[in-house]
Amino acid sequence: MGYITDHWARRRAATPGDPSADASPGRWAGGPDGVLVLHGFTGSPHSVRPWAETFARAGLAVEMPLLPGHGTTVADMSTRTWQEWAEAVDQAYWRLRKTSERVAVAGLSMGGALALLLAARRRVDAILLVNPGVVDPMGLMPIARWLAPLLPAVKGVGDDIARPGVSEGAYPEAPLKGAAQLHLLMKQARKVLPAVTAPVRIYRSLTDHVVTDASHEYLMAHLRPEPELVPLPSSYHVATLDHDAQTIMSGSLEFLASHGFRIEDAPEKAPECPEHAAGRNS
Repeated sequence: MGYITDHWARRRAATPGDPSADASPGRWAGGPDGVLVLHGFTGSPHSVRPWAETFARAGLAVEMPLLPGHGTTVADMSTRTWQEWAEAVDQAYWRLRKTSERVAVAGLSMGGALALLLAARRRVDAILLVNPGVVDPMGLMPIARWLAPLLPAVKGVGDDIARPGVSEGAYPEAPLKGAAQLHLLMKQARKVLPAVTAPVRIYRSLTDHVVTDASHEYLMAHLRPEPELVPLPSSYHVATLDHDAQTIMSGSLEFLASHGFRIEDAPEKAPECPEHAAGRNS
């Protein structure tokens, strides 16, 4: 999960790399249909906020949770399990399901694995994935749990973005205990794929320094019906913040509309997230 760095001299907790990044969760009222939007490993809602706002502008209800151990410190993330991430996703799903007739789930990277895991056990009407990770990108991941006591963290995998000057605000380091949990999550996601029946669209960057082609190839071979695959020629891994973001945003709405989601004409500005408004008024 990145390049090994020397941690013997510095075992401090790392906080998100870009202090200006908005790591807060988001929730937008709308409907009658909704979308659950999920960020990736060591990242935060900042990386998928434009995606979530696109759905909100189109009149959809949106849940965008902050996964446990993210947006805090690497030390905190080291104590978390993949089951905690899956439970946070499940809770957000049920909040959305209370008010939504149809529910889609949209995930970036690790968020893609969580989206598939959710769709295997809950009623999900459509799935949108951007550079999903379901196959270990590094051979060391299966033994990360045993390496962690000797090497607590490695260089982070964040900010793989072609656009100059753009940051997703991910941790600068990735905890090996967290990488071990990611390995288990991806293994579980592969296991439950036969139970996923919702239509899937995968957006795949032609250049990605984080997730390998093995992941989307595995999904194309094992998901039925076979997913739609949309190439992103100008973006790296965090494509939701990259050159092809508009392709993802407009295409996501088109895909949902084609599967019965009721989409409104999007205004120029997304409705304000109530959680942000509450924070300013407190």
